Amino acid sequence: MTTPKTATPAINEPRTGATKPAAGSASGTTTLKDSSGADSQPATRGKTSIADGVVEKIAGMAAREVSGVHALGGGLARTLGAVRERVPGGRPNVTSGVKVEVGERQTAIDLDIVVEYGVPITDVAADIRENVIAAVERMTGLEVVEVNIAVIDVHLPFDEEDNDDEARVQ
Repeated sequence: MTTPKTATPAINEPRTGATKPAAGSASGTTTLKDSSGADSQPATRGKTSIADGVVEKIAGMAAREVSGVHALGGGLARTLGAVRERVPGGRPNVTSGVKVEVGERQTAIDLDIVVEYGVPITDVAADIRENVIAAVERMTGLEVVEVNIAVIDVHLPFDEEDNDDEARVQ
């Protein structure tokens, strides 16, 4: 007559876990249930936090992609951005004119924009909302609860700041 084998815990098993026979399984098979989440999917273990700056960059890039948007941010921010871009190695500030509030599962976004003259502002605003919401939700998994848009200026065709053809001093 043979004696029944008892399950001995492996070296890597948690000490707080209980070994229980799996339902409908042969005797001697064990399933571990512990508080570490060993039976849960790897994607659900741990916490992911997303910084405000990440959402600001995504929203800023998505808003700039919309036709009819000339720039984001107020006059001073745009001036400083133009200076930054002209410095060798300088990069444009994609977060200019973008403010966000980020929670654990939701975010709210405020945008200050300058539109091109002649475009329907309501259409541009709707396109911005659609593009920003899609980009932020796709890339971060956060729910965008609102996108507030403030049109702070209209860019006129003769308001070219980049008129480098004429030198100031001759």
